[in-house]
Amino acid sequence: MTGKMTPHSSATDRGTRVALIFALVAERLSAYYEHHQWLTGAQGASLAAEWLARSKRSLPIGERRHLSALSDRLARQIAETLSREAGLYTAHEMMEALDPNHPSDMRQSLMEECERMLDSGLSD
Repeated sequence: MTGKMTPHSSATDRGTRVALIFALVAERLSAYYEHHQWLTGAQGASLAAEWLARSKRSLPIGERRHLSALSDRLARQIAETLSREAGLYTAHEMMEALDPNHPSDMRQSLMEECERMLDSGLSD
C-alpha cells in the first residue's frame, strides 16, 4: 500500500482503497465459484471493516459500502468474461495474492483494474 499512516489514522490513502477493492473482489469471486452466490453489499462492507481494524485503520460505513459496490461490479464483470474453470483459477490466484509474500503475475494487472474501478467510481 502506498502512503505512510500512523497506527490510529483513518484509511485515507488511495492504495488502501485499491487493496480493499482487490481483496473484496477475491472474496466475492471465491464465494461465487465455491457457493454459487454473491456476497451482499453489507457483507462486503463488514469484511472491509474487519480487514481495516486489523491494522487499526477505519473508513466510514458509506465509503466501505461504496468500495463494496465497486468490488461487486468488478467481480461480476470478471465472472461474465471467464469460463468456470478460468474463474476458479482467477479466484484462487487472487486469494493467494492477498498474501504479499506470494508471487503473483496476475496481482499487478488486477490491481490496476481495481484502480481503474476506483477512479471510475469516484466520478459516478
